[in-house]
Amino acid sequence: MLKSIEVVAAVIVRDGCIFATQRGYGDFKDMWEFPGGKMESGETPQDALVREIREELDAEIAVGDLISVVEYDYPAFHLKMHCFLCSLKSDFILKEHESARWLTKKDLRSVNWLPADLSVIETLEQSLI
Repeated sequence: MLKSIEVVAAVIVRDGCIFATQRGYGDFKDMWEFPGGKMESGETPQDALVREIREELDAEIAVGDLISVVEYDYPAFHLKMHCFLCSLKSDFILKEHESARWLTKKDLRSVNWLPADLSVIETLEQSLI
């Protein structure tokens, strides 16, 4: 049975654009994702997201509605990802990522997303964003 990992992801929206970050390390280096990370024991998804965005982007966010919960089987683990609509309350600094982009709805597929994040893209394409 695959090991299971529970994570949170911030779908940060500003001026009709969605924030995407490029991984700078690991098996999926150079692929694009929504920023976030692993939940710690006892944390709510919202608390984990605020902490992860502080760690990764040195930024403060407002966590809004849950967009979706994605379940995805990677070769080495099962991922459960809680995706929330968020807004930035401060500037950010890329601390762990190679790059970042603000993508319009029509440009969402212009980057190479991680497989689990692609289903979130499909949801966003069909939503009001």
